[in-house]
Amino acid sequence: MLAVRGRAGTLAAVLAAALLAGCAAAGGPSNGGRIRVVAAESFWGSLASQLGGDRARVTSIVSNPATDPHDYEPTPADGRALAGARMVIVNGVGYDGWASKLLAANPSSGRVVVSVGDLVGVRSGGNPHRWYSPPDVERVIAAITAGYRRLDPRHGAYFDARRRALDAAGLGAYHRLIAQIRRRYAGTPMGASESIFAPMAEALGLRLITPGGFLAAISEGTDPTAADKATTDRQIATHAIRVWIYNRQNATPDVQRLNSAARRAAVPVTTMTETPVPASATFQVWQVAQLEALERALARATGR
Repeated sequence: MLAVRGRAGTLAAVLAAALLAGCAAAGGPSNGGRIRVVAAESFWGSLASQLGGDRARVTSIVSNPATDPHDYEPTPADGRALAGARMVIVNGVGYDGWASKLLAANPSSGRVVVSVGDLVGVRSGGNPHRWYSPPDVERVIAAITAGYRRLDPRHGAYFDARRRALDAAGLGAYHRLIAQIRRRYAGTPMGASESIFAPMAEALGLRLITPGGFLAAISEGTDPTAADKATTDRQIATHAIRVWIYNRQNATPDVQRLNSAARRAAVPVTTMTETPVPASATFQVWQVAQLEALERALARATGR
């Protein structure tokens, strides 16, 4: 990671590039008649691409599974892409502050900005992992579709059809698994390595009992308190939790120790990731694979 001075200098250069690009691109036409869309993260970009079809050209800035969106350092090319976009999708809630700074450096009255945190009413300091909240995903889908209709009203019926197809077919297995897990396993006590799982646990009706301080500390890259560590250890050792789920893109020494403890205690272990794996996976393929693995772990734990 760069030193603070280096990071500030990098951001200043990117802001300058964004301003220059904005002067050239503001109000310009879409590329080849398609709406130019930039998503800060690929999980939102995947949905935007499917909703836009051949009427949109979507670029996702953070798409490498090895990249942490919290600490991403934008490049001048990122600044130019955001400046020239007619729609931008950012997560917000402090998750990708670099993207919001680039947008603020180059405001455009004609640009549609979907800020997920603002859209779903989660303020800074709240849980930013809104792509793990199925109700929030639906609201983002609706907002992206509305943005496309605003930018290209002649093709409004096309965008509405794309949304219906995504809901019915593309996300069909995702919706079915969520309903099925909730029906079979609601109330099951769960442990998790970090807060990324909390919105999905709520949607599934699962009872996440890992201390909130532990979840937040691992998510934010800080050390959990001794008390929270002890509680999490005890929950695994006594089988107070039935399944342990961890983010394999953020397996800190504390998390690795708990993974081993869960396996020794015969507590089923399953995984989730912050961004799609593989990088080329669509939102729904990625999420369905994780939900299927979770369902198998719950079946082993409960015998149902």
